[in-house]
Amino acid sequence: MRLIVGLGNPGPEYQWTPHNMGFLAVDELAERSGIRVTRPEAKSYVGRGEVAGEEVILAKPQTMMNLSGVAVRMLLERYECGPAEMIVLLDDVDLPWGMLRIRERGIGSAHNGLKSVIGAIGTDEFIRVRLGVQPERIWGDRADYVLSKIGPAEKDVATKMVSDAAQAVELILIEGVSKAMTQLNRRVTPGEEDLQ
Repeated sequence: MRLIVGLGNPGPEYQWTPHNMGFLAVDELAERSGIRVTRPEAKSYVGRGEVAGEEVILAKPQTMMNLSGVAVRMLLERYECGPAEMIVLLDDVDLPWGMLRIRERGIGSAHNGLKSVIGAIGTDEFIRVRLGVQPERIWGDRADYVLSKIGPAEKDVATKMVSDAAQAVELILIEGVSKAMTQLNRRVTPGEEDLQ
């Protein structure tokens, strides 16, 4: 059993904001796998099914981003999963739009949802798939930016990135995290490979 958690904020007003890329990625996985993520459980919406031939729980915590760890801890306990059996999908304002980055562990992050998860479960030893949402121009307040609506240009990129993130999770489940990192953790930004 693997627990796959997308981080975001509940409510339609947050749906297409940079901070909800984790929710959107879980929605994409659910659609591809025929899983309904609608059952209220452990302060989350959850769905159970198979992704890439492996039994999974897909979850979207409903605690608001900064308290995500409360729900994640409850989910791990409820499904008797260890942190190493969990994959967390989240936005990353330090990565360019469209770029994915897979990590096996690491505490160095300004992301409050990720900080909440690490604090609640007492370890950083879990896989995370980070989806890049870096603004093209400097914003005064990152919180304002990540909670702002995604513009039309970014929405196309976001849709593709969500699909790529779902593929990344499938690859992790099939091939393992090391192979997925080797294949997907590229240093070039999306579109640059067309110039090389």
